[in-house]
Amino acid sequence: MRQSQSMVVLIVVIVLVVLLAVIALWQFNKLRTLNVNVDEGYAQIEVQLTRRSDLIPNLVETVKGYAKHEKSVLEAVTNARANIQQAEGVGATALADATLTGALNNLMVVAENYPDLKASTNFLQLQEELTTTENKIAFARQYYNESVRALNTAIVTFPSMLFVGMAGVSKQEFYEVPDASQRIAPEVGFN
Repeated sequence: MRQSQSMVVLIVVIVLVVLLAVIALWQFNKLRTLNVNVDEGYAQIEVQLTRRSDLIPNLVETVKGYAKHEKSVLEAVTNARANIQQAEGVGATALADATLTGALNNLMVVAENYPDLKASTNFLQLQEELTTTENKIAFARQYYNESVRALNTAIVTFPSMLFVGMAGVSKQEFYEVPDASQRIAPEVGFN
């Protein structure tokens, strides 16, 4: 009888150890997956920002042909584009993105003053591409922030919090525009 009891205890202990190992593995993989989602989300933001940056030289050249007296606005867009390409990290990228968005807003205001420019096929095509890209940037930011929220929540909740060190993950920074006045996307539509 004593031997059967010790055998039951041994089986229970083995089952508990296996169960704990499965839970640990599941939590480890969950945290690593959430971390990969954050990295993927940030990479998508960078892809869309690069796409927008690639459109800017053509947009600037098109506007330059019509708005020769708007040198400071064109330089601001060009400088903001350079800053976003050099930005590293979420905070710096968000700040550079906000600056570029403001510069593009100013460029679109300038374009309003040139009816021939607004009617230009090249400008209209660039305007459409920019609008599409701005939408993609917004979706990429949203995906990134949702991924950060999921990871940060898992890091501070039980039982995931017990495995944070083992998984090698840490809380991530949300993608936020630092200046509330720059939270408005550039207006690229013309009436």
